[in-house]
Amino acid sequence: MFGLDMLTKKTRMPTRETALPGRAGALPTAIHHFVNGHPLKGPYPEGHEKALFAMGCFWGVERLFWQRQGVWVTAVGYAGGITPNPTYEETVTGLTGHAETVLVVYDPSVVRYGDLLTIFWEGHDPTQGMRQGNDVGTTYRSAIYATTDDQLRQAKESRKAYQAALDAASFAQRITTEIEEAPEFFFAEDYHQQYLAKNPNGYCGVRGTGVSCAVG
Repeated sequence: MFGLDMLTKKTRMPTRETALPGRAGALPTAIHHFVNGHPLKGPYPEGHEKALFAMGCFWGVERLFWQRQGVWVTAVGYAGGITPNPTYEETVTGLTGHAETVLVVYDPSVVRYGDLLTIFWEGHDPTQGMRQGNDVGTTYRSAIYATTDDQLRQAKESRKAYQAALDAASFAQRITTEIEEAPEFFFAEDYHQQYLAKNPNGYCGVRGTGVSCAVG
């Protein structure tokens, strides 16, 4: 019973009354991207845009995006919850409400937002609710946090298009991805940043459905 109760807590969003209090100050993190040396927190080049994606364990997700031409920098962190400046240990309890999220700063003249949406939809299974593979909890849910009105429109249209593709492939489950205006993004601790570049044999539990997405 204890194990079931803990699982239920991890897969149920907290309220403002039940969420952990967090802290006023930001967590210490890396200054530069481990792979390309660009500053994680900026300044970012003029004309570049920001996008936020949550699709399971952020270690593997971040690598998907930093490998894409036109992406200037990536960072991992927490978004979509209640607790200010949460730690990793707090988020995995399910009591902060945050999803493990990747910040993508990109040059729209080189890579379109639609191309990033293709990476998102094809890179994980967006039908699993409060989990991704063996990773269970609210922190592993699927989400797109749009930083502009145009991103919000494209994201919602892409969800419809990918659901149609899943239906055509006789995929039984429905998409559970939440799409919202971008909340505050809290940078994760130093050791999480570009984790799979620092630990090439590290864990990556993110897997796609095998169904292609044509929105890009």
